[in-house]
Amino acid sequence: MRRKLKPPLPQRHGLDPARLRMPAEGSWATLRDHLVERLPKVDPARIDTMLRESRIVDMDGPVAPNAPFVPNSSVWFHRDLPDEVAVPFEIGVVHRDDDLLVVDKPHFLATIPRGKHIVETALVRLRRELDLPDLVPAHRLDRVTAGLIMFVVNPARRGAYQTLFRDRLVHKEYEAVARYDPDLDLPRTVRSRIVKEKGVITAREPEGPPNSETLVELVEHRDGLGRYRLLPRTGRTHQLRLHMAGLGVPILGDDFYPVLTETALDDYRKPLQLLAKVLAFTDPLTGAPRRFESPSTLLAWRSHEAWLAGPPATRPGSATG
Repeated sequence: MRRKLKPPLPQRHGLDPARLRMPAEGSWATLRDHLVERLPKVDPARIDTMLRESRIVDMDGPVAPNAPFVPNSSVWFHRDLPDEVAVPFEIGVVHRDDDLLVVDKPHFLATIPRGKHIVETALVRLRRELDLPDLVPAHRLDRVTAGLIMFVVNPARRGAYQTLFRDRLVHKEYEAVARYDPDLDLPRTVRSRIVKEKGVITAREPEGPPNSETLVELVEHRDGLGRYRLLPRTGRTHQLRLHMAGLGVPILGDDFYPVLTETALDDYRKPLQLLAKVLAFTDPLTGAPRRFESPSTLLAWRSHEAWLAGPPATRPGSATG
């Protein structure tokens, strides 16, 4: 396996610099000419400023504004960060050792940088807050889902732990709160075909051979609500949300299924009542069984009124939403 080239720029705000590899050939006289064409969403004046302020570098240091285009070379720089909505909730640490970090992620926090969520993501915040610059996720959890995420601390162990999730060798248990239906026969295994198209925010369940499977159990019920245990045997996009909606008991706070509802990024009311509760697996390095459990409970199960009002902010100095 090829070793990843160490960037000549340090992380900033917990983010690695972006790397651009030059094509093998081209007619550009300067690197600047290539960057203007390569990055059409960036104002050429901004590229000029970055070159003038030595913010674009190669392995030998800052690139001059008039530096020639060099085929097959690479440059690094830090992208300008978008304006982000602060996510005012803490990340709880469940376990930490030299190889692994397991955390209890709050609702509304994305796992990794993507789109409008860059600094306000679990990965970037943990790198910065825990001083773990090499931290990488072993898997991902939806932004609106709370609960356990496992990160790899030691880069040498990355492949071993990520492979566990890729090969579905991790036992996962989720909890959800939804309407209680006394006529719904549970436990039951739900199977369906799930398709997620690029550029479409929701997934769908067309006719065809099933590619997803979830065991749904009712743990308890009261006051018209049920607390459900969900055991996914596959990992399709929005699988648990689709399967619960398909049973006629959509998860409380689901603004995708059965009906897509637009919600502002800073609207922290009615969080999706879905929690990644348990991760269990055989450690690929030691052979020992490992099990982690989220200490959290879903807000709507503790108090439906409190859930309707929205969770209180717990992150000092952040907006309350």
